[in-house]
Amino acid sequence: MPLDFCHPEAPHKKLRMPEWFVSSLMMDRALDAVVRRVKHLDRKHDIPYLAGYSLDGNTIYIDRHMPQSFKFRGRVIETDRFLLLHEEVEKTLIDRLGLHYLHAHQIATRAEQAAVRAAGISWRAYDRFMQKNVKRDGDERLSKVPADLDIKPYRDEHDFDLLRRMMAAVEKGHLPSTRGKAAVRRAIEKAMLHVEVHRGEKAFPAAKRRRKRVIAK
Repeated sequence: MPLDFCHPEAPHKKLRMPEWFVSSLMMDRALDAVVRRVKHLDRKHDIPYLAGYSLDGNTIYIDRHMPQSFKFRGRVIETDRFLLLHEEVEKTLIDRLGLHYLHAHQIATRAEQAAVRAAGISWRAYDRFMQKNVKRDGDERLSKVPADLDIKPYRDEHDFDLLRRMMAAVEKGHLPSTRGKAAVRRAIEKAMLHVEVHRGEKAFPAAKRRRKRVIAK
């Protein structure tokens, strides 16, 4: 596994550099430390949403068709290490602290963003590259999924999709005769906003309009 260490010698030597550069360097060192602790990396399977982990956390899976690098401003950027960071942080928060997937995913994504930016890479360029290679649930290319893949993230991911389907049903008039359409819509929008905060998803326009009144920016 290419680790691309930036500090092959004297990794803990105190450096006389501007604080912003030291912070970036320390983030890179932290990323290296996490990568070293990955017990097993598997790139032989089809994985929804690019990467995942085994039930016991001993294996990190990266989709077999996911390119290992992309070019950014003349540089070859190896991406496995950033995906490994995300999955290790997410799995640890879920298993060790008992966090809900949506919460753990947000923290892991922030860590991934920090590592990407510390490496001098545009997050927008990095994320654009990732989105081009995503296999979503129901994708025909998901033909070789590992038996021990932890499906909790995908199950929790459907919470938001379920709310979308519920809202669509309400708009079509499919709701209990004892409840008003406006009341049901407000209840669903409230739930969607809660999920949106912890997942970064865009809710329906009506829910989005209420955002300023519900969430302090």
